Amino acid sequence: MKVLFNCHVPFMLAHGGAQVQIEHTKAALNQVGVETDFLEWWNDRQTADVLHHFGSIPVHTIRLAQEKGWKVVNTILLSETANRARSALLLRRVLIRAVMAVPQLRSLMGQWHSLRLCDRVLISLEAEKQILVRSYGVSENRVGKLPLGLKESFLRAGPGSRTGDYLISHGTITLIKRSVELARLAREARVPILFIGKPFAQADDYWKAFRQLVDDQFVRYRPHVGSEPELIHLLQQARGFVLMSRFENWSLAAHEAAACGLPLLLADLPWSRERFGGQVTYFPKGRASAASALRHFYERCPALSAPRVPFHSWREVAEMLRDIYAQMLDSSIPATPGMTAPRQAVR
Repeated sequence: MKVLFNCHVPFMLAHGGAQVQIEHTKAALNQVGVETDFLEWWNDRQTADVLHHFGSIPVHTIRLAQEKGWKVVNTILLSETANRARSALLLRRVLIRAVMAVPQLRSLMGQWHSLRLCDRVLISLEAEKQILVRSYGVSENRVGKLPLGLKESFLRAGPGSRTGDYLISHGTITLIKRSVELARLAREARVPILFIGKPFAQADDYWKAFRQLVDDQFVRYRPHVGSEPELIHLLQQARGFVLMSRFENWSLAAHEAAACGLPLLLADLPWSRERFGGQVTYFPKGRASAASALRHFYERCPALSAPRVPFHSWREVAEMLRDIYAQMLDSSIPATPGMTAPRQAVR
């Protein structure tokens, strides 16, 4: 079995969770005996059994790959869509169904149409699966749920002393994460938060606005930490973890923090409810004071514990993915869309 990986956004243009997912999935697949390589668009002699694309995939790419006898897998993030209001999702469902009912218009629908043509579409959450099936009309037996993994160093970390006086929030400094808004809340609530991460570009106005809020008292900042032991140490020393993002699909940062024994304060969104349920604290919705919620969480942190959720190693994820590939290549084996139970113990 040979798998070619392809991605719609070059890593040097947009670092983040997608890069981590692709790199670690590929490395783990090699460990479990699956030959992998990156798609070389200039190489007309490259062969494969499976083309695994991350992000939006053009319809003509799917058709050309399938004409060569390759199976096509698409890992798609429906982060923003899965966090829309129910009314917005219903309107989108009606629109998509109406357009897709007209054959002459299907080719104009881009991603909506391409998702129906793939041999498998992989997502991480049940909320994403329901959108694919109900709104996009993807056959349920073509949808697979695949968790994201954690590095072994985080799986082995466990709780630390949590003796620091700060909360921690690590990830890209960007509008989606609402880094500026969280920094302003930290000042208003007089709660020290250590931000760890980097922007997509130094010239970004949002990044400049964030930098102006750094006071080394309530808004503390460190650039991206390249050393895993250093990041783990900072997490284990923190009182808790906070993330106030506009939307997510599976926050690696939140899971890393939980693996290091931290209680979590998160935006109340479908992804966070699905992953953590009532085991974490949520920012209030509506007009309730987010600053008061932040302060209250900070004061309660010593008495709070980390959520007990399943953690997966990247090797376990690769084993699940290998089985999905095998099912596609063996037409006698029906698709199994559910998520394999983790072997990693719940902390």
